[in-house]
Formats: sequence, structure tokens, C-alpha cells
Amino acid sequence: MRPARGVAVLLATGVVVALGLGTGGPDSKGRPATADAAPDSTPDPSGTPSDSPGSPAATPTPSATPTWDGQVKVLGDGSTSDTGPQPKQPRPEKLKPGEKPPQFVVFSWDGALEGDDEQFSRFRKLGTENNAQMTFFLSGIYTLPKSKRTLYHPPQHDAGASAIDFATDAHIKDTLEQLRLAWQDGNEIGTHFNGHFCDSKGGGDDWSTEEWKSELDQAISFVTNWKTNTGFKNLPPLPFDYTKEAVGGRAPCLQGQKNLLPAEKAAGFRYDASSPGEFQVWPGKKDGIWNFPLQLLPYPGKSTQVLSMDYNFLANQSVGTTKGDPKKYDAWEKETRNGYLNGFERVYNGSRAPLFIGNHFENWNGGIYMQAIEDVMKSVCTREGVRCVSFRQVADWLDAQDPKVLDQLRALDPGQPADWSRLVK
Repeated sequence: MRPARGVAVLLATGVVVALGLGTGGPDSKGRPATADAAPDSTPDPSGTPSDSPGSPAATPTPSATPTWDGQVKVLGDGSTSDTGPQPKQPRPEKLKPGEKPPQFVVFSWDGALEGDDEQFSRFRKLGTENNAQMTFFLSGIYTLPKSKRTLYHPPQHDAGASAIDFATDAHIKDTLEQLRLAWQDGNEIGTHFNGHFCDSKGGGDDWSTEEWKSELDQAISFVTNWKTNTGFKNLPPLPFDYTKEAVGGRAPCLQGQKNLLPAEKAAGFRYDASSPGEFQVWPGKKDGIWNFPLQLLPYPGKSTQVLSMDYNFLANQSVGTTKGDPKKYDAWEKETRNGYLNGFERVYNGSRAPLFIGNHFENWNGGIYMQAIEDVMKSVCTREGVRCVSFRQVADWLDAQDPKVLDQLRALDPGQPADWSRLVK
């Protein structure tokens, strides 16, 4: 489990919880009457599709193999290596005339620590069993021992400060092993940066672009120098070059995107997943990189919407505490599962806009959010036309499309079925 201090930070955030936009069930269009209206960012605690699996989705065609000499190259101090093209990557293909887009679903994980509860390995295995690849946003300091904490120089804080605990040596080793296996399974390793600071003063919203650049550079450095920092010389290197693998991230508490984007763009990132709540529409770009926000989903039984992340369901259900009334766990688990499925059904039978889901490896409220995600993954990832993929794979697919077709897709409301024979030409 993530250390308790990390939970406290999450509870102090101002992330959107539920927005009263008058959109109840999965068939509603999911936008207000004015298309360019922005969601209210003020938290508001106020607020069953079929889950039969259907036919399995066809396995995507593998990407063409880039030129590689077949020789593994150990990089730097031996923390990382170049082992060639990543396995199990789909080849992005341009939509054919009249073709319905795939229904992309992205399960993403903030922090990506393998703790005593072994949630990283649990969901990595579930992914392989359900034809799902995912994005793991690694907190860089989870590869830095507490004894070396002063190597971290967080913006506007003392050296070694962090709002989440540093990992134990055992957890660092376990996390490194899961990162190796996850990448070999075809999953993406992005970044969740480092210290998870969320306060109004000294948090991500308060950082300049230069400070975000420092935070990002350190996150990459901790991963590419873990052998030097930990002394674990006998462990094998990670099988990827993290300076190239990291092409996207999600800011802690969804803060600071305005000043973060130029830092990510300077680092060659292709997308950012830090936007705190937008409608279920086809994504566009901000400042030249893809904007993959958490999304507003129809809240079961209410005329409100909820952000597509476990913590936001928790904030509605147990009002911020991670240990609510156990008698309500079953109902809350069902509510969470159906909330995700509401969002899925709305676009699966409508615009086919990608569904983006954010999670944490936490046992909040008895682990109900972990079980809800497991149920959703098993329900949707094997359905016809569905591809459970990483954010980077979504970016690959979008980059392969005709920009005019993407403009038409972005004009669709979430629950609006399209005449694909006329839209995709």
C-alpha cells in the first residue's frame, strides 16, 4: 500500500469530484447545451449497463520492427538498457473509408509502487489475461532509497522533502521487477514526477516552467541511476531507455498543467494526462502535445458527473476518508463499477471517444476501487471493437489519422452515434 502520508496529500487536493451538468444515464450526450462551456472546477460531493463480455477483440497487428542490430546495450551505470523495440506493440493504422473507430480504453496508474499488497503485480497479470495494456505513471523517488533522499531537490522545498514516503529497499526491488515485466508485457512506463506536493503554496500549481523542468529531470535521473543510488549492483537493468520511454506524464493532484506543458514539450513528450476534468470527447492538442484528461462520467443514479478516477468516487462516497462505513462497501463498489461502465457504454454506443481512467494502488474503503477496476477490465477489454491500450498507443493511433477526420470526431457529443460511412471518408 502507498504510505499513509501520500493519502493525506490526496485528501488535501482540490480535484474535481462531481459536477452537476444534468447528464444522468449512459445514453445522455454528456455536454452542456453550450458546447464551449467549461466544467466548474469547484468540488461538489453530490455528485446498469450490461457487463457481459461479448466477443473477444482481435489482437492488434504488431508494429513493424525498427532497425536494430540485435545487440543489448547497457546504458549509464547499468540501471537501464536498450533491448530493442518494445514487444507486443500494435501498428497504428489509418481509418479506412466508412470504418468505425476502435473503442480505446486506457487504464492508468499513478505512482506505480509495488507494495506489500502487491497491487502492481495483480493488475499487470490481469492485463495480460484480458488483452489489456496500460500506462504506469512512476513516481521517480520510488527508485530512490530514503538514505539518499537529499539527492532530491524539490521546487520550493528543502532537499529531501516529499509529501509521500520514500520506498523501502524491498519495495524498490519489487517495483523494479514489476517495471521490467510490465514493459515486456507491452505496457507503458510514464512519469508521475516525484514528491507529490499539492498545497496551494509550494505545490504544482505554484511552480514555474523552469521548476517543472527540474522536477521532470530529477524523475528521469532517479530511474536512470537507481543502481548508483541504491547499491543494488546485482539486479538486472530495466529493459528500456527511460530517456526515450518516458513520453508522457500525469502531475500529482492534476496540478500545474499550464506551466508543465512547456517543460514536457521541451523534453520531447508527446502527451500530458494532467487536465483535471473534461468531457468525454475525442482529444486534441495543447501547446503541440496531446491532451489526455481525466473525464466526466455519468454518476449512477444522479444527474451529475464524476471524474474518472478512484479517489473522486471515494470523495463522493465516504466524503474524503479512506476508511468509510464498511456496511456501505458493497453498494459503493457497485456504484463505482457502474460509473465507469456508464462512461464506457456512452461512448462505445456513441462517438467512440477514448475512455481514460486513473487509479492508485490503494486499498481505500476495503479495496472496493481495486475490485471495481478489475471488474470493468474483465467486462470491457474483451468486447468486440475494444482496445485496452496505453496512452502512448492512443497517441500513435491519433498521429496516424487524417486531421480532418479527427476534427469531425471531436465535433461529436459523447453519446452521439455517427454515420461512419459519411464521417470517415
